[in-house]
Amino acid sequence: MKILVTGAAGFIGYHVAKALCQRGDEVVGIDNLNDYYDVALKQARLAQLEPFDNFEFVKMDMAIRPAMAQLFADRKFDRVINMAAQAGVRYSLQNPDAYIDSNLVGFTNLLEGCRHHDIEHLVYASSSSVYGANESMPFSTGDNVDHPVSLYAATKKAGELIAHSYSHLYQLPSTGLRFFTVYGPWGRPDMSPILFAKAILAGEPIKVFNYGKHRRDFTYIDDIVEGVVRCVDKIPPGNPQWSGIDPDPGSSRAPWKIYNIGNSEPVELLHYIELMEKAFGKSTSKEMLPLQPGDVEHTYADVEPLKSEIGYLPSVSIEQGLELFAQWYMDYYRV
Repeated sequence: MKILVTGAAGFIGYHVAKALCQRGDEVVGIDNLNDYYDVALKQARLAQLEPFDNFEFVKMDMAIRPAMAQLFADRKFDRVINMAAQAGVRYSLQNPDAYIDSNLVGFTNLLEGCRHHDIEHLVYASSSSVYGANESMPFSTGDNVDHPVSLYAATKKAGELIAHSYSHLYQLPSTGLRFFTVYGPWGRPDMSPILFAKAILAGEPIKVFNYGKHRRDFTYIDDIVEGVVRCVDKIPPGNPQWSGIDPDPGSSRAPWKIYNIGNSEPVELLHYIELMEKAFGKSTSKEMLPLQPGDVEHTYADVEPLKSEIGYLPSVSIEQGLELFAQWYMDYYRV
């Protein structure tokens, strides 16, 4: 197939584009290469994709409507995977406009391209952050997600709703994936694995928020990619049993579906740090701090629907994943 991957220079987008190239799809990747974090890391990811003859990169900002319209008109995609977003919970407190431009304006421009060019299936990244103030564990797509605790989460929930309107009005098949704490090689430098690795290797204190009481459903990047690719191949048909009297929030009569994609094994933050110290062969002190604004205390994914309907089966343990991450980190940063 010919597949558009947005955010192709990003952490998850790069890995998805690579997996599609390896299986023989024709992939066009776009990214605006913004400076939210080190652009050199984004360019290094793209350099890993250059050897593939079936990969093309186009530098583009999804918020620019004419450019997006021209891209769809010129390339004639079969399917689209949207991994582009302004990420990060805490950054949304300082620069809210970036989230509106990318996660709402850019995403709507993408949906317009899909609508007008008969795209067979749109798969897009949502986030476990949408669960917000929800305290029911594990998080289920049947849970109410109307109380986000950050602007980032609100834009991700809004994206799901906007996608549903396009699926309903134009019969555009769309699948939203709520990612749970993705980590692994080529990860973002603003996320905990790289922040913690830097502190451990420098012998500096690790900042431990919420006094270490966090639990996170850490999910290795290879498991995420396997789930994304499986979803691309599975077009949602719509749920004929859906009822507006007792509505299922994760499905619809329209060809629209929401899944959680995680490891479904939450890990306490302090244990996660211990495993990371073991992977790097060093330990360091901890600075215990309160919960940060916008953070949720625990995440835990119910992935049974993804397992039963898509065949998803996460296989990388947190111990294995952190060992693989440490090996990449030492190599890439030449430690």
